Amino acid sequence: MEITITLLNILYAVCGAFLTIVFMIIGYRIFDKITPFDTSVQLAERNIAVGIVVGSIFIGLGIAVGLVIGMGLN
Repeated sequence: MEITITLLNILYAVCGAFLTIVFMIIGYRIFDKITPFDTSVQLAERNIAVGIVVGSIFIGLGIAVGLVIGMGLN
C-alpha cells in the first residue's frame, strides 16, 4: 500500500514538472507576442532588462505551479 502511494506521488510530481515546463513555454510565447520587440533577439544581444523580466516570468510560473503540485501530494 505504501509503495502504491509513493509511486502515485512520483507520477504526480513528474506530470506536474512536465506541465510546469509547458506553462513556462506558453508564458514565454505570450510575453513574446505582447511585447513590441523580439524577445529572443534581445536575449541574444544580452539585454539585461529583458533577461530579468523573462526570468521573473519563469520564477512566478514555477512558484505557482509548484504550489499546486505540492498541495496535491499526499
